[in-house]
Amino acid sequence: MKYFFKYIYSFLLLIAILLPSSKTFSMNAETKYSQENISNYFLGIVSLDQDNTTTGFKYLNKVQFLKNIHSNYNMQFVRSLVLLNKFDKAFSFSKSVWNEDENFFEADLLLGIEYFLKKDYLKAEKHFERLNEFSRYNIFFDDFFGNILIAWVKASQNDKENSFRILNKIPARYSHLKGIQNVFLQCYFNTSETENAYKKLINNKDFNLSRYKVFFSNYFLHKNNNEAALSLVKSNKDKLNSNLLLKQSEFFILNGESKKVKNFFNCENPKNSMAEFFYVIANLYNSQKNYQLSNFYLKISLFLNEKFTPNKTLLAENFYYQKKYNNAKDAYKLMKSIGPIYSWYASKNIATILLDTKDKKYATASLEKAFNSLKKPNYEKYYDLANYYKDNEYFKKSIKYYSLTLKKIKKNHSLVPKILDRRGSSYERVGDWDKAEKDLKKSLELVPDDPYVLNYLAYSWIEKKINIDQALKMLKRATELKKNDGYIVDSLGWAHYLNKNYIEAEKLLKKAVELIPFDPIISDHYADALWMVDKKIQARYLWKSILKIDSAKEKLKKNVTKKLIFGITKNL
Repeated sequence: MKYFFKYIYSFLLLIAILLPSSKTFSMNAETKYSQENISNYFLGIVSLDQDNTTTGFKYLNKVQFLKNIHSNYNMQFVRSLVLLNKFDKAFSFSKSVWNEDENFFEADLLLGIEYFLKKDYLKAEKHFERLNEFSRYNIFFDDFFGNILIAWVKASQNDKENSFRILNKIPARYSHLKGIQNVFLQCYFNTSETENAYKKLINNKDFNLSRYKVFFSNYFLHKNNNEAALSLVKSNKDKLNSNLLLKQSEFFILNGESKKVKNFFNCENPKNSMAEFFYVIANLYNSQKNYQLSNFYLKISLFLNEKFTPNKTLLAENFYYQKKYNNAKDAYKLMKSIGPIYSWYASKNIATILLDTKDKKYATASLEKAFNSLKKPNYEKYYDLANYYKDNEYFKKSIKYYSLTLKKIKKNHSLVPKILDRRGSSYERVGDWDKAEKDLKKSLELVPDDPYVLNYLAYSWIEKKINIDQALKMLKRATELKKNDGYIVDSLGWAHYLNKNYIEAEKLLKKAVELIPFDPIISDHYADALWMVDKKIQARYLWKSILKIDSAKEKLKKNVTKKLIFGITKNL
C-alpha cells in the first residue's frame, strides 16, 4: 500500500508541475502535457521503482521535454542510462541539464568522471568539489565522497602533496575507506610506505578487509615477487569460508596464471583505484538492500575497470534479490569464465535460482551436472554438494557425499566435527539412529561446547524419551552458550515438559515463542505447556493459530486438531 501512495504522490506532483500557470501555455505545451505523456512519466517512475530498468527507460525516454522542468525526472533518467550501460548518453544528458545553481548529485558525479577521463582536471575537480557540498546531507557520503575523487584528480596531475592532503580531510569515522585509498595512493606514487600501509589495512581488526590481501598480492606480482604474492593469498586460515577472490587468486598463482591476477587491478592506473572506491559504495548500498543504487555504482565501477570481472558477483547477487532471475543467471554464467573457483560458485547459485523458478529436481540435476564436469573436485566441492543434498532433503545422497568428504579431508581438519554433525543429523532423518548418535557423539568429542550439536543430540534423546537427565544438562549448557537461540531454548523447555516440570517448561517455551513467533512446532510445545498449567483458553488459541501457519506439516495439524477437540490425553 505504501508504494501505491508513493506513486500517487509522484503523479500529483507531476500534475502540479505541469499545470499551466501563464499565457505561455501554448498548443505545443498542451501536446507535451497530454495524458499520454503524463502516463509515460508515471509508468517510467513506477517501472524503475520496481527495478524494471529497461521498461522504465523506454517510458522516460519518450518525455525528455521534462528535463528542463522536473529534477526528479533528470535523476531517474540518468540512473536508468547508467544502469543500462549507456554512459555516452548519460554524460551528454548530464551536460544538457546541469545548472550551477541547482543540486544534481548524479550529473556532477558523471561530468566529473567524464572530464577526468578526458584529463580536463580543472573541470573534473570543480564537479567533484560540488559533491562534497551535497554529500553533507547524505549519511553515507558525508565529507568523503568528493574528497576521495579529488585526491585522485590531484594524483593524476602528479601532485603528491595535495592528493594526500585532500585524503586526510576525510573524517576518522571512515578510517577503513580512507585506509584503502591511502594504500592505493602510496602504491601509485611508489612510496616506501606502501607495504606498511597494506599490512596495516589487512590486519584491521574492526573490519573484514581480507579482500585486500589480493590487492597486496597484486602489488607484489607487479614487482615480480611471486613468492610474496603466493604467501599472502595462502595465509587465510579459514579456507572454506574465505573470500572468493582470494581463493581464485591463489589458484591462479599456484597454476602459473599470475598474469590473470595482475590484469584485475593496477595501482598505477587511477581509474582502477577509483573503480574500487565505487565498488565499495555499491557494497554499502547492497548491505542496505538498496539493490538499484548498488548496481548504479557498480556499473560505474565496471565502466572504469572492466577487467575486474569478479566484481560482477555483486551484480548477480543484486539481480537475484531484485528477483531478476534471468539477469542473475546470465551474470553467473558469465562468471564461469573467470576461473574454476568462480565457476563452481556460479553453478551453486544458478541451482538456487532454479529452485526458485523451476523445481527441486531440475535444480539438483543442474548442480549434479556441474559437479560431474569438475576435473578434480576437492573436499570443499564434495562438502558443498553434500550440504545441498541435505538442505533439500536428499538425506541418503548427503550421507554419501559427507562420507566422501571425510575420505578426502585430513583427520585433524577443523571442518571434521561439522561434517560429522551434518552427516549425523542426516542419518537421524533417514531413521538410522545408531549411526546418527555415533556421529553426533564423535562431533562433540572433537568440539565439546558446540551449542548446536549439544542441542541436536539432546533434543533427539528427549524425543526418544531416553537420557533425559543428561539431555537436560547438555541443553542447559547450550543455552548458556546461546542465550537467545529460540530453537535451543525450545529444546530445554520441552525437556522440562517431558520431565513433568510444567511451570519451568511454560516459562522457557514462552521465551522460545517470543524469539521465534511463527514456528509451528515451538508454538505447539508452548500450547502443550499452557494446557498443563491450566491455561487452557490460551492453549486453544495458540493451537488454532498453528493451523493457519503454512509451514506446519499435515501430521502436526492433525495432531493439533485432535487437541482442540479433546485437549491433551494419554492417547495423543
